[in-house]
Amino acid sequence: MNRPHIHATDTNLLVLHALRCAGAASLTRLHLVTGLDESDVESELIDLGAAGLVTRMSGGLPGWSLTDAGRVADAERITGELESAGARKAVTAAYDRFLVLNPELLDLSTAWQLRNVDDVLSANDHSDSVYDAQVLEQFADLDRRVTPVCAELAAALPRFGRYRVRLAEALHRAASGHPEYVTDSTASYHTVWAELHEDQLATLGIQR
Repeated sequence: MNRPHIHATDTNLLVLHALRCAGAASLTRLHLVTGLDESDVESELIDLGAAGLVTRMSGGLPGWSLTDAGRVADAERITGELESAGARKAVTAAYDRFLVLNPELLDLSTAWQLRNVDDVLSANDHSDSVYDAQVLEQFADLDRRVTPVCAELAAALPRFGRYRVRLAEALHRAASGHPEYVTDSTASYHTVWAELHEDQLATLGIQR
């Protein structure tokens, strides 16, 4: 099973917090972020909406987003979760190790998107398979080093376990010939990494 074990009572917070970390999102994306069935996500969104914590977006972008009250409620609930689990020390230690790797992720993302050819920086059109393979191997090496950090986070708070699954899926898809899964998709490695970063900040109550 790819999905970390989740108690039914935790699903409400999972959906609320997914919107906190991923921003406005469709039902399908929330399914991918949380690992919950779409029907379960929709049920939680209805309950959260009735409580005034989320709102359905209008216009041409279907999806859901947090209300101001939802942002406050999420902060209170994840702080309570962190303290009741006695996990602050473990999450802080994992976050410190994550921060060491974060600049490398940003550099690799730039290397994937841009190339220096004859001293001219231009967009990478992914026509050079050798170059792309080299960058992907560097991503794979980074992924190997962030894996224990993800494990530490998941051991402290099981909801973090979903990030390891999503990062692995993105890297696998990229290596299988889908370059958008590196930086250019809402399910890309870069996007999932950014959500993991945001989640750690939110969980620890750190302002950017």
